Amino acid sequence: MAWTVTPEPYDSPVAAALWRAYYTEVSDRWYLLHEGRRTDPAELEREIAARPGADLAPPRGVLLIARYDGEPAGSAGVRLLDGTTAELTRVFLHPSMRGRGGAPLLVGAAEDAARALGAAWMILDTRGDLVEARGLYARLSYLETAPHNDDPYAEHWFGKDLA
Repeated sequence: MAWTVTPEPYDSPVAAALWRAYYTEVSDRWYLLHEGRRTDPAELEREIAARPGADLAPPRGVLLIARYDGEPAGSAGVRLLDGTTAELTRVFLHPSMRGRGGAPLLVGAAEDAARALGAAWMILDTRGDLVEARGLYARLSYLETAPHNDDPYAEHWFGKDLA
């Protein structure tokens, strides 16, 4: 079985399915932790529709899709914030695909994409309950930084020199 990572239009059916899986997981995890319930279906639909991912399209962004043995397994988005800074977002692997080496490959491809966009610095944010993500970023040499945004769900901010 082999991994591949390729760019994908943010509005393709594959991208939409992965966005739905990603958002459902992170939203459900938050609500289960804080309110003891899953995400309300109507709220989920509103939030998915409100964030279609147009900022992950060329020329200032890219959405990457990881495939395992040809099947869509995960995603990562990169958007250029300024001439030298890119943001990593929507990093996701289906739960059944985790632990197979895809996440480091996907993030590495995102770093390469950020460099190709002209970025020398990659930033990201995540939540405290997403311990797997925080562990991944630490293993990949991302360092915790001061907050770089005011996202109400962000609890940890990271950065990495891409030079």
